[in-house]
Amino acid sequence: MAASMCDVFAFCLMPEEARRVAEIRFINSGKGKGLFATRSIRKGETIFREKPLVSSQFQWNALYRYRACDHCLRSLETAEENAQRLSGNVNIILPYPELCTIQNGLHQQCPRCRVSYCSAECLKAAAEHYHQVLCLGPSRDNPSHPLNKLEEAWRNIHYPPETASIMLMARMVATIKQAKDKDWWLHLFSQFCNKTANEEEEIVHKLLGDKFKGQLEQLRKLFMEALYDERVSRWFTPEGFRSLFALVGTNGQGIGTSSLSQWVHACDALDLPAKEREQLDTVIDQLYKDIEKETGEFLNCEGSGLYMLQSCCNHSCLPNAEASFPDNNFLLHLNALEDIKPGEEICISYLDCCQRDRSRHSRHKILRENYLFVCSCPKCLSQAEDPDLTSEEEEDDADLDGETDDAELEDEMTDV
Repeated sequence: MAASMCDVFAFCLMPEEARRVAEIRFINSGKGKGLFATRSIRKGETIFREKPLVSSQFQWNALYRYRACDHCLRSLETAEENAQRLSGNVNIILPYPELCTIQNGLHQQCPRCRVSYCSAECLKAAAEHYHQVLCLGPSRDNPSHPLNKLEEAWRNIHYPPETASIMLMARMVATIKQAKDKDWWLHLFSQFCNKTANEEEEIVHKLLGDKFKGQLEQLRKLFMEALYDERVSRWFTPEGFRSLFALVGTNGQGIGTSSLSQWVHACDALDLPAKEREQLDTVIDQLYKDIEKETGEFLNCEGSGLYMLQSCCNHSCLPNAEASFPDNNFLLHLNALEDIKPGEEICISYLDCCQRDRSRHSRHKILRENYLFVCSCPKCLSQAEDPDLTSEEEEDDADLDGETDDAELEDEMTDV
């Protein structure tokens, strides 16, 4: 089949390293596009690294003092500061402080609104792409400013655990408003998966809850007051705003960063005598127990972004690749979980490891509710004759198995 103009456009945007190992292909009208290997890829290999077109920290996450670079989401706290805040213990002193990668001396602020960045490079990139439109200047703490009203309304509708951000949509508009080649950016955003009107309503309903229609209209009016632009006027109509909302809800990739997690991984790599290793592991184990007691599951600076190439990866309940953020910023690494042959589709999972271990019936329920499709991956096809075990039955079975042990808890907490 001849490549469409959209396929050619997407290929031109692929990072150079990705072009050497993969290509985007149209599969069918149901699945749309997919990413396929063009050469053998070994287990553990980084398939590509990708920056998002736009990204934003979640609103509640920022409000609760998870300090992150306003551009790349890099944690701005040192590992020790991070540990002190998460554990509620200001007296914690971490060993091996030289393993922390945070450099406070490089941090910068916007001279007008005092928004923080991890470096002069991020300050410059934000100013060039979208921040001139979104900069609040001296109105940063003014609750009557249209952007502050929009954020406040969003926080009152979308509570933790957060899965999307109204400011991601704001940065899309701001990027187009600032861009010299506005058509280029409009075409970029048009490459993301689109849904039917009914599917869009389901996505919005999932994000906002039962009162979603009234809340969506409230957000649309505030969005228009803060950001209206004639070039993207369709995004401000009821139908266009719903489509924009659904685009972000469907394609937004979660981002998690943690200076503490980076420090722990660096500690794991240390070559230490057995006794020192045991002592260090004991310190880390106790730290995570204290954090679990004080903070629970909210450990990372969290946000979401739109990634052109990653969004082409389809779901499988037996994924052969996974995304991670090992650089403590928004740079996504797609790594191979298995050996991948030339011509084989590169798939990630939209489910976490616990959800992937559940029954086919439960997996399908989660995917249908959150992503509006029925999975037909090899694992689901092989379990087609399995009984339809309900989530409640599975949870009862899980209760009999006991609680997660400390080692599994630490693995989960440090997996960024």
